[in-house]
Amino acid sequence: MEEIQSQSDHYRSSSSSASSPASRVPSSNFFYLRKPGALRQPISFEDSPDWDDTDIEVKVEEGGGDSIRTANTPVSPSLSKLNSGSLPSPPLPEGAIIARKIAGASLVWKDLTVTIKGKRKYSDKVVKSSNGYALPGTMTVIMGPAKSGKSTLLRALAGRLPDSARIYGEVFVNGVKSRMPYGSYGFVERETMLIGSLTVREYLYYSALLQLPGFLSKKRSAVEDAIVAMSLGDYANKLIGGHCYMKGLPSGERRRVAIARELVMRPHILFIDEPLYHLDSVSALLMMVTMKKLANTGCTLIFTIYQSSTEVFGLFDRICLLSNGNTLFFGETLACLQHFSNAGFPCPIMQSPSDHFLRAINTDFDRIIAMCKNWQDDHGELSSVNMDTAVAIRTLEATYKSSADAAAVENMILKLIDKEGPTLKSKGKANFVGKIAVLTWRSLLIMSREWKYYWLRLILYMFLAICIGTVFSGLGHSLSSVGTRVAAVFVFVSFTSLLSIAGAPAQLKETKIYACEEANQHSGTFVFLIGQLLSSIPFLFLLSVSSSLVFYFLIGLRDEFSLLMYFTLNFFMCLLVNEGLVLLVATICQNIFWSIIVLVTIHMVMMLSAGYFRIRSALPRPVWMYPVSYIAFHTYSIQGLLENEYIGTSFAVGQVRSLSGYQALQSAYDISADVNSKWGNLLILFLMAVGYRVLVFILLQFRVRKTLSLRCLFRCNQNTNNPR
Repeated sequence: MEEIQSQSDHYRSSSSSASSPASRVPSSNFFYLRKPGALRQPISFEDSPDWDDTDIEVKVEEGGGDSIRTANTPVSPSLSKLNSGSLPSPPLPEGAIIARKIAGASLVWKDLTVTIKGKRKYSDKVVKSSNGYALPGTMTVIMGPAKSGKSTLLRALAGRLPDSARIYGEVFVNGVKSRMPYGSYGFVERETMLIGSLTVREYLYYSALLQLPGFLSKKRSAVEDAIVAMSLGDYANKLIGGHCYMKGLPSGERRRVAIARELVMRPHILFIDEPLYHLDSVSALLMMVTMKKLANTGCTLIFTIYQSSTEVFGLFDRICLLSNGNTLFFGETLACLQHFSNAGFPCPIMQSPSDHFLRAINTDFDRIIAMCKNWQDDHGELSSVNMDTAVAIRTLEATYKSSADAAAVENMILKLIDKEGPTLKSKGKANFVGKIAVLTWRSLLIMSREWKYYWLRLILYMFLAICIGTVFSGLGHSLSSVGTRVAAVFVFVSFTSLLSIAGAPAQLKETKIYACEEANQHSGTFVFLIGQLLSSIPFLFLLSVSSSLVFYFLIGLRDEFSLLMYFTLNFFMCLLVNEGLVLLVATICQNIFWSIIVLVTIHMVMMLSAGYFRIRSALPRPVWMYPVSYIAFHTYSIQGLLENEYIGTSFAVGQVRSLSGYQALQSAYDISADVNSKWGNLLILFLMAVGYRVLVFILLQFRVRKTLSLRCLFRCNQNTNNPR
């Protein structure tokens, strides 16, 4: 940290000279100088990557620091590299050696334009004719104010734009127009869903099992490498989200865990959307120092950022400055300061460069200045940029287009395109059965630790069964008890089904985790649904057995083991159908508030048409009987339970006459006289459970296909626009 502080002091002392028009050439003690003799060259062509593979050996010394020896790692000469030994990594076993083979991967985008209908008020073009490149071993940052097109450009480069977007231009990987195969790149969202009930090591290990083929030892090695790379050794065995009264990981560590998940594949290119999102200054600096060490291993880093401190800004290699989709500058960080100075906006003393850049190009500052005009008259200007922001943006854009930096970028792009490197190959995926097993076991582990959504729910089910059982206890088996017993069965099925809505937050979290993993091709729709179904069966079976036993014996139903088993099986299928319904609604709504509102409404409608408040045959035929009563799973569950209890029984009426159970129920509930009809109701419940999950599969698959079609459109635009 002392080294970083001293470097910051050098920057601040040099910024004073840059702020004066008489001295626009940086002083020699600026800590991210170019090569000697190249100060007046906008970009050094020696930054182009060496396509030969690079052997990197990291050997841990006795002092705990890392000494990195690289053969031909391509790095940017624009920044003085941080000494990796000055920032100790988490301790590893003594003498441990991590050997890696890293091939350089460059990324070039040429005349890249992105249009999204309705995204902008005056124009659909979110990114306009952007040019740039990213080289191995460097950090390229896309900076700009809010709604400037930062995330859109990043997603366009990674091929992850929404279906409403259209892309024009060319993207080259290692000099070739081709899409990046699976495993060659990683993408970290601004807000990533992490599994809070797992430790850092467990979370990364399960991610490795989903992503990587091969042996377990290889996957464990990849996990440990990712933990070391992101300096997570001290947090490896801590729960991400905490447990009970234990605190979870801080925001900075959570972001590093999200990045480490993508590092498990050891990608050539890593895209990160806002790595400093919701981080304080210390966490942001630690994050960027960690990313700098990662870049030094040969990985190409491209990320967006809104604002940074002086120390963080000094770690960047190149900057792409955007405003309203227009590229105001692309090049090295020092050249950006010089560009602003040449345009008439030198960076003042004691001001962060990123603050100065955003002040000059962020139109929101015009409103602030207008609001504080009277205050400015007494206390001076709020900023050194004494010009309307729109004029400043046009000035910076015109200055850049006519500058040597823009010409140098075009020359570098041509050089990188003409020099084709090795084609990136897919690293393979985990097998289908293995993914199902991993997701099933991971979900079971999550259920065992999520006490709020699972164990508390079990307690509530037991409590509800006891309450209903004691209210309706002592009914006896007389003819007069039939109506009350029907009410008890209806209340038990309806209220327990309604209580299943408590599992909506857990289902919604699972769908979000699936969406995050599917976006990075770690999982699949069918794999997710099968794993979710298999993992939910033990928990639902535990709920059905415990609740059924309590209710069955408190109510005093028929004392036969086969009837008890059917009651339990029927209630289990009822819960399975309800879980599918909750999953379907959560997938559609994607919001916990609306999911609960919709589920409560659906359950109330199903309860009204289930045949208890009014016999099913007497319901109004439009809507209530057809189709609502046939869609309500309550109907088939209650019918099956009543048929299980009363078919084959009889009640004495006087001394001579008797009524069958079917006849006794005719005035209370519609059931079938067939002995095997209860199994038909059970089959219908099973088909409904399957049907709900099929609907979820279709819905999720439709979303995936839209994403895949967009990627295909992106590749087609690359091949048809500006052909080589």
